[in-house]
Amino acid sequence: MIKPYVTGYCERLSLTAGDTQRFMTSGEGVDEVGVQIVRLIHGDENPAGPGFIEQEIEASCNGSVEINSRFTQVGSYFSVADPAGRLGISRAFTVYAYIWPTSPGKGRQGLLTRWSDSTGEGFGLGINNQGRLALWLGNGRERAEVAVKTPLVAKIWYFVAASFDPATQAVTLYQEAVINPYNSLLSGIVPITYADHLATHVSIAPTPSAGTLLFAAYHGHGTHGACVQGLYNGKIDRAGFQGRALSRAELDALCGGGEPPTEGLVARWDPTVGYTDKGIGEQLFDKGPYGLHGVGYNRPIRAMTGYNWQGRDDCFRLAPTQYGGVYFNDDAIIDCRWPSTFEWQLPRDLPSGVYAARLRGPVVEDHLTFFVRPITPTAKVAMLMPTASYLAYANERFVLDAPGVEAVTGHTLILQDPDYLLAEHPEWGRSSYDHHSDGAGVCYTSYHRPIMGLRPKHRMASTGVPWQFPADLSIIYWLEKSGIAYDVITDEHLHSEGLAALKPYNVVLNGTHSEYYSEAMLDATEAYLARGGRVMYLGANGYYWVVAFRADEPWCMEIRKLDSGSRAWQAAPGEYYMATTGERGGIWRNRGRPPQKLMGVGFTSEGMDESRPYRTLPDSRDPAVAWVMDGVAGEVFGETGLGLGGGAGLEIDRYDLQWGTPPNTWLLAASEGHSDHYPHVGEEIMFNYPGLGGTQDFQVRADVTLFGTTNGGAVFATGSIAWGQALPINTEIAQITLNVLRRFMEDGPIDGI
Repeated sequence: MIKPYVTGYCERLSLTAGDTQRFMTSGEGVDEVGVQIVRLIHGDENPAGPGFIEQEIEASCNGSVEINSRFTQVGSYFSVADPAGRLGISRAFTVYAYIWPTSPGKGRQGLLTRWSDSTGEGFGLGINNQGRLALWLGNGRERAEVAVKTPLVAKIWYFVAASFDPATQAVTLYQEAVINPYNSLLSGIVPITYADHLATHVSIAPTPSAGTLLFAAYHGHGTHGACVQGLYNGKIDRAGFQGRALSRAELDALCGGGEPPTEGLVARWDPTVGYTDKGIGEQLFDKGPYGLHGVGYNRPIRAMTGYNWQGRDDCFRLAPTQYGGVYFNDDAIIDCRWPSTFEWQLPRDLPSGVYAARLRGPVVEDHLTFFVRPITPTAKVAMLMPTASYLAYANERFVLDAPGVEAVTGHTLILQDPDYLLAEHPEWGRSSYDHHSDGAGVCYTSYHRPIMGLRPKHRMASTGVPWQFPADLSIIYWLEKSGIAYDVITDEHLHSEGLAALKPYNVVLNGTHSEYYSEAMLDATEAYLARGGRVMYLGANGYYWVVAFRADEPWCMEIRKLDSGSRAWQAAPGEYYMATTGERGGIWRNRGRPPQKLMGVGFTSEGMDESRPYRTLPDSRDPAVAWVMDGVAGEVFGETGLGLGGGAGLEIDRYDLQWGTPPNTWLLAASEGHSDHYPHVGEEIMFNYPGLGGTQDFQVRADVTLFGTTNGGAVFATGSIAWGQALPINTEIAQITLNVLRRFMEDGPIDGI
């Protein structure tokens, strides 16, 4: 029996008062729920703190709505419209491509198809249930499958082709490995033959399929109606369709990298066409005479090495003709494409804040979260919600799948209902910390799908405490409790508007974990500080990973993880540059912009067993900065908190002059007593040896720092994710934060620091 649930997502994550928000919902075991717009104040249900707090808001969409179960089409593929029927089978044809399958044994997969599996019509070049290259033909009454005998091997480039002549009913299949030592696990030194050639006849007369031509899938029918099935894992490079049966010699020439013959040319899809210095878009270009271009769904991955990559140039900008590989995944999801269930036009005078549409029924509840800024800034303080980091962690499943998670965290996993619900719905996608079904890292993430972590009460299974968004609500609660007027803005605003998003504010507060930053976001922050702005960095492991967005699709973010940094996967050689913008991925430190340069501190360790207190240092008693510790008695503070019991923990940052901490930085306090579950961060370790854990390595600590910037600005950093979650209950941490915030809010330059 299915446990009832209701869930959904918002069309937009970041809005301005006066905008219209649309809500997409789905559920099972429930026919109707009540809708109530709420303002979220605190998201941690820990009884040691203030508990969960929301405020109901009058809204035109409040009421009841009908809930239906919605279908989600997963898998990445290209679709090629053919209104004139040029890609049909009424005459002889040949279809071909270079392929790099990653899971050939998983079952039937389409490569290039105009095949309906539900009606049994059309043709399809694909992989059969035995992992062999096959051609499917059908007329709605009869079906035929012709397959070679030699199974495909994973992660080997092949040139494959199939031809059919209706006049003679002759079928040929062509399979040749393209042995390239840079692109295959095996090279030409291994005496193994991957080739297979077949010539035979079929006894049926296939009829055309009404569907579009698909790359990496075929058309089918499921419980919700027409859908795409037979989804392929792996790469496809240059492909084509010829309006006649090509000879063996012509196929040999194509296999060797030659251009297709002009006689009978219908389509020649070339993924290397369209590259610019800024990356490549979704369209698959056809160089043939009819312009039968392909449209991508669920973001087939571009800027990937092709069959002819030589290993010398590691970026598509240097050798675009070697980057024809397009990677497809059978579980990719960018947009669930659910219809809107209800919408709300936000009042123009709606106060800035964190909002949600609460969906509630007799046994179900969910919150669809979004962020609202005012039409005109209303405060001196901006709370910058790190939505890019929310996207990176969206629907993280690694805590359930990855070996050794409990050894890293130092305790057993703590699962909640949303974790089980997510496990039951793989179609809602994965986080950038996860792998696709074939083992490839997930490099695209989107908020056009339900995201379990973007709920106010969510706890991360690996830590047992709120993480990311619900943890950031502890800062929101503290601002509300302190009576500080503030506006909410987001990473999405910062990325799209740059400096203009920050310029109106005297001070900008970060969330607990602003880990993922685009170049535009980083540039804007630097420009803001150079103009005299002030930033309170109330977290850790921030300004760390490079990410990219398309201007017209802010809901989708690209990440390439590589070289170093705490990462769950590694981009393959030659695939370090993002298709979205053309820039190199990895961590900002490896692009010469470590967080110490901007914030004074940078990532040094993470641990999930416990958080620790801070001890003040001599700088904190200097008259120039002693005001930071006003009201704090004693040398030790931060001994309590909602994030593992203290103010310094989970992930921590340190002061380090060699990595760019400004020399005028005041080192006010440092944490102490971390366990060996806090190891020194990997990117700083050239050789592993004993003594790199928290009990022995002095660099495993959280530092509280302050420095002045050009034109009277300043940066205050706490060096700890747990700091923000200590604000609701730790009076010392709350007092220090308030001291700094009040000083930073003052008009005019901050002198003396």
